[in-house]
Amino acid sequence: MAQCESGGNWQRDSGNGYYGGLQFSLPSWQAVGGDGYPDDHSREVQIAMGERLRARSGWSAWPACSRQLGLM
Repeated sequence: MAQCESGGNWQRDSGNGYYGGLQFSLPSWQAVGGDGYPDDHSREVQIAMGERLRARSGWSAWPACSRQLGLM
């Protein structure tokens, strides 16, 4: 998923309100317990938060890449 979302760059700040390897919005990041900005955290922390988000929202949290990867 990160390869699709950010080119695998875990410190990516895309400039459009999405951050990190999984391109979290700040509200999504905070909703799963994240503090600060996603791109300030390690790959492992971002993956753990991504798993929490997927448990809540399913693959729809990443609509374009989920469709591209055949997950939705």
